[in-house]
Amino acid sequence: MLTFLRSAALAATLLLVPAASLSSTPNPAEVRAPAVAAAAAPRAAVKPAPEAEFGLDTEHDHELSSGLAPGQTAEDFEAWIHRSPANFKEVAAFRDFLAAQGLDSVVPLWQLTRTSSSWRQCGAQPFEIPSADKWERIVKTLKFVRDDVIPRVGKVEPLSAYRNEGLNACSNGAPQSAHRQFFAIDLTPVNKTVERSDMIRSVCAAHARDGMTYNVGLGFYTGRRFHVDSSGFRKWGANGKGATSPCLTQA
Repeated sequence: MLTFLRSAALAATLLLVPAASLSSTPNPAEVRAPAVAAAAAPRAAVKPAPEAEFGLDTEHDHELSSGLAPGQTAEDFEAWIHRSPANFKEVAAFRDFLAAQGLDSVVPLWQLTRTSSSWRQCGAQPFEIPSADKWERIVKTLKFVRDDVIPRVGKVEPLSAYRNEGLNACSNGAPQSAHRQFFAIDLTPVNKTVERSDMIRSVCAAHARDGMTYNVGLGFYTGRRFHVDSSGFRKWGANGKGATSPCLTQA
């Protein structure tokens, strides 16, 4: 009798236990995914390499025939910025300034640091960034290049921009040269099929159209090299006089 009662109690207990608990295999519908401990941390922004930051990834041959001095190539610039942390810091700050103006891609930024073709003879630096109080002066010049020069002659390469007082004097620059105050850039067309006569005609047309708006000065050297600045509306020829400007004699 006692055995019978024990068996009946066990049977009643089994009836109250869910069927799933009798199986060693869990019901897939009841298995919950583990909670995510924490959201994945955002990936840090990848800092661009100097090649992209400063325009060193631009591919084209340098226009040696237009007066580019030895020691002012992209490779020379890269060595220069890594020679001193101060050099890198100054160029990066200048890049940020131009980016804020929407002008960081008008020309490869590193080319705007070229000084003078006479840098070696004058014991100067091949590249230099002027003090920050002068940066605003190159803004109008770059806007004219972007809006009027490049649409007519294609991409251009800066061969010379800022020259400090000592370098300007040593390289026989005019005492009031716009390069001294960072208003000026000497340029050459990247496209080698653009001949001097076509360059003169196109750039003179740009100057006639918007030169006064941007306060642009325009001059031409030999070959395919020309000068633009934004320190005064004017043009000149080989003797520095407006009457001999190629815009009047050749355009």
